Amino acid sequence: MLTNQDWLITDAGEAINCTNAIQEDFVEQSYRLYRFLTDLEDILTNVEDDRDRLKAIRPFVRKLLNNNPWLLTEYEAPDPELGWSVTILYDEPDFPLTVQTVAWLPGQVSPIHNHGTWGLVALISGQEKNTFWQETDPSNFTSNIKQVGELTLNPGDIIGFLPNTIHHVKVLGDEATISFNLYGETDYEQRFEFDLVNSTKTNF
Repeated sequence: MLTNQDWLITDAGEAINCTNAIQEDFVEQSYRLYRFLTDLEDILTNVEDDRDRLKAIRPFVRKLLNNNPWLLTEYEAPDPELGWSVTILYDEPDFPLTVQTVAWLPGQVSPIHNHGTWGLVALISGQEKNTFWQETDPSNFTSNIKQVGELTLNPGDIIGFLPNTIHHVKVLGDEATISFNLYGETDYEQRFEFDLVNSTKTNF
């Protein structure tokens, strides 16, 4: 079942529902990936605030997915040993964006992490639970974190992250998840995995 909810997750792990009361279908036969990338580049050039960028980008992601059914099946089966796979949809030198589909096997759980950039994920199939965390002392490299919320995503839902949003993902049910993922230019010095057992964070 498509729920078509739009969410923004703040740096503090707060989930804000950004779904419009009336959503346009955005059906336009000629809206291709290259046009999406052009629209995306215009947004990034003209909009500096990450929240505003995500708000502007979300409708174009829906428009892209609604008009290009091939994107819904453009993914590699998850690696049985790793439990996941990534398919790059677009890669160009000096174009500092990541455009990809990601597939996870049932039951898989990601590490607790942030992305060091804004990000947007549209769930295509399956169901996943996002759990959100907050650092108790961000200035301390040996860091403690606390759980502050969680959100279950269904097909058609879109979730946006700010650079310091901390989360982990768990695949629910017996179906693999497929998602369309879009990320800005990563600040690798600010991208971390968090270890609950040792209360540490590590660049990755």
